[in-house]
Amino acid sequence: MSLTDHLLPGRHGLAARLPASLEDLHGPEQGVVVLPRHLAWPGLREIDLSDDRLRRSLYGIVLTQGRRNDMARFVNARLLREDWPLLRTSLDPKVRKGCERRLRLGS
Repeated sequence: MSLTDHLLPGRHGLAARLPASLEDLHGPEQGVVVLPRHLAWPGLREIDLSDDRLRRSLYGIVLTQGRRNDMARFVNARLLREDWPLLRTSLDPKVRKGCERRLRLGS
């Protein structure tokens, strides 16, 4: 792994970062999530999962920039499935298509 790869964890190929299946996502369903510094956006480090909009923002950050273990830790399979119809519209097309294929999320 090069220094650039270490500094830019979200730059790894999507296929390498996505979990094998939706069932590998064991994130919490409730409470407040504190993002690690490599995923935190300024002013958005603690996210209350009961706020649907903020939860979708969290999932967007993690799916776009996170590592495989971040996805497993912070994304909940049931909530992602529920949020997908709205979340998918805000994602880069490559991320959206990759998630739909690998995680079998409906469009």
